[in-house]
Amino acid sequence: MMSTSFLHPCLRRMLSDRGGNFGIMTAIMAPVLLGAAGLAIDYSNMALSQRQLQESTDSAALAAATALASGKVADEAAAKTLAKDFVVGQMTNYAGTASASAIRNATNVDITTSTSSTSKSYSVTVATSYRLGLTPFMNLLGHSTIDISTTSSTTSGTSQTRSALSMELVLDQSGSMGYDTNTCAQYKKNGTTCKTYVVKIDALKQASASLFDALDKADPQHTLVRTGVISYSNGLLRDWTNKVTSVSAMDWGTTKSRDYVTTLSPDGGTDATEPMQLADDTIKKNANSTDAESVAHQKKGNSKVDRFIILMTDGEMTGNSNTWNKDKDQSVRDKCDAAKTDGITLFTVAFMAPDKGKSLLQYCASPGGNYYEAETMEKLVADFESIAQTATKAATLLTN
Repeated sequence: MMSTSFLHPCLRRMLSDRGGNFGIMTAIMAPVLLGAAGLAIDYSNMALSQRQLQESTDSAALAAATALASGKVADEAAAKTLAKDFVVGQMTNYAGTASASAIRNATNVDITTSTSSTSKSYSVTVATSYRLGLTPFMNLLGHSTIDISTTSSTTSGTSQTRSALSMELVLDQSGSMGYDTNTCAQYKKNGTTCKTYVVKIDALKQASASLFDALDKADPQHTLVRTGVISYSNGLLRDWTNKVTSVSAMDWGTTKSRDYVTTLSPDGGTDATEPMQLADDTIKKNANSTDAESVAHQKKGNSKVDRFIILMTDGEMTGNSNTWNKDKDQSVRDKCDAAKTDGITLFTVAFMAPDKGKSLLQYCASPGGNYYEAETMEKLVADFESIAQTATKAATLLTN
């Protein structure tokens, strides 16, 4: 009988041999390791793509809202197109042009417009998604793509931060305002020779009407603009009881001021001292904002009020004489200085005035091109319109 004892050591060595275990374990762990590597790579790609997509929708929403607020696009449809173009334009830099159509189709833009009496705002929301291809490693786990989505919202608009205004018109109705201008009112039958000319006071009425029209256009609801008129010859006009009759008190809008100007008739000398003092006293702001104009505007919710005086003359300061009076001229200059010190902006208009009258009004005008000089009715009308536009432009600030 053959002995088998010699096999025992061989069997023990075979059973205790660990050679080949690494290969077996590698074979078992390979899919897991490859999946983990793929997951790490794809996670990094997803994070990058998510950030790129978020930046694209953020930029698109902001661009669309800003374009609407600034008027760079005509309507909401154009703003939506702009937003989609923005997303596609940015994402094709990362995802390639082949993805452009899919990204555009997946992008939705919602716009909400909010309007109030003083503002208009646009809320824009941009939402999109993008199918990101995964690495081959993830295919082993059954995933070839993943959807990434983002949403961005922003609001932009125009807020008409309006500072309201109070304006006093200080208008010359002295005797010289009855003189003719060089504008023909009526021609003779031959059509070339002027029969009658427009007189200065009528030119002033037309110019004032153009100013009132511009103010009404800027403030159709009459909640921001207050106007008043003080007319003068040798100071304020008074009746036989010494009651002042040449003032149309400050009021909302222009109706009362407009009506008063139509009643003006030329008479007397020229001295603007008293009316300038009254205009300053009427509209200047006091330290506690308890003056009449501040209180009136506060009731309408107007916290900021610009104050203006328009001083107009066709002559020079003579008082009741026909000769320029140096003291009266200086007195008016002093009143102009006081009004400026009180924070009032002075517009001055010299209408067919002599040199001393022009010199006075040049001095009185606030800096910045607020002196106007008209030698014709047409220029006077244009100047008054310009004053209204300047005043209302200062009173409206658009903020995004």
